[in-house]
Amino acid sequence: MKSEQELIDSLVHWIREMVVQAGARGVVVGLSGGIDSAVVAALCNRAFPGNTLGVLMPCGSSGIDEIDAVLVAEALEIPYKKVNLDETYDTMVRALGPEQSPEEAHMAYANIKPRLRMAALYFEAGVRSYLVAGTGNRSEIEIGYYTKYGDGGVDMEPIGALVKTQVRQLATALNIPEKIIDKAPTAGLWDQQTDEEEMGFTYAQLDRYLVHGEAEPDVRERIEHLMKTSEHKRNMPPVCPLD
Repeated sequence: MKSEQELIDSLVHWIREMVVQAGARGVVVGLSGGIDSAVVAALCNRAFPGNTLGVLMPCGSSGIDEIDAVLVAEALEIPYKKVNLDETYDTMVRALGPEQSPEEAHMAYANIKPRLRMAALYFEAGVRSYLVAGTGNRSEIEIGYYTKYGDGGVDMEPIGALVKTQVRQLATALNIPEKIIDKAPTAGLWDQQTDEEEMGFTYAQLDRYLVHGEAEPDVRERIEHLMKTSEHKRNMPPVCPLD
């Protein structure tokens, strides 16, 4: 079992290798004000000090999240840029001329936001010859708790093998502000949204199942259902075989 410092060193080395192999120069990270993006930004900054950019992308999201994202960037001493996507989102919705309201097609509307954010991140990465670092952890990836071709459409997932509990431990070792570590996880897709309420179980319950295979029957059923129905998110698009 690696110590926290050994794990940090391994992740930093891996990030550096991924970027160098791609012929890139640095890393772009979307800063949400949450613990996952803070940990990834800290790791990327260690791998590429001076060549890590944090991007804040408000899109109908809480002002608290933006304040917390700035807090993270300043605590880590990394440059950051704000790209306001509020008007872009509104323009997109008008252009689509949706036949259903946000109340009738809640997730269809919500998923526009992470896809717009990823388009912005890839632009910022493209003009700098950087890679886009994802902020997904194992807990979220295993159950598909992310948007396909949104926050799931990245060049690499530095913390993708770590469950949420491990991310919290790493955050402490990386000196992430306590406010960020203690904050209720949220995808910021709508007002007052929290991950655990939407998932239907806690991260502690999910991590216990993923690490030890243990869960209450109803929690196990819910987790395994999400894992099965989200499998398409973790694979490349299927190609029809021709004889």
